[in-house]
Amino acid sequence: MTERTVVVGAALIDDGRLLAARRSAPPELAGRWELPGGKVEPGERPEAALVRELREELGVDAEAAEPVPGSWPLRPPYELRVWTARLRPGSAAPKPLQDHDELRWLTPAEIWTVPWLDQDVPAVRAALAHLPAAAADEA
Repeated sequence: MTERTVVVGAALIDDGRLLAARRSAPPELAGRWELPGGKVEPGERPEAALVRELREELGVDAEAAEPVPGSWPLRPPYELRVWTARLRPGSAAPKPLQDHDELRWLTPAEIWTVPWLDQDVPAVRAALAHLPAAAADEA
């Protein structure tokens, strides 16, 4: 049996909005939107990986808050798990530093205005429950 590799995604929430990141690489994913994050390294806790990935990808100082219930299969052997996260006081504003070319803060009503990666859609739906006034019109 192949061991699964966990990929952490951040439901980064600020002022009732969720941060979406548009992929710039690899070519087959470019132009689609995702929750920022990345692979958990061997021996690393998922929450620590999330903080590290947000620092590397977005240049922010963030903290993981709580896990979003569920996990979602990606291409084998990867599986996506999502945590809510928030910027720490004094953190820089997020910037697309790695693998992304644009970021957007989306209100619950705007969540479905961007073309999410197919594998992120169920995770985004689950993360919506953590936003105030979650959007009633889900895709």
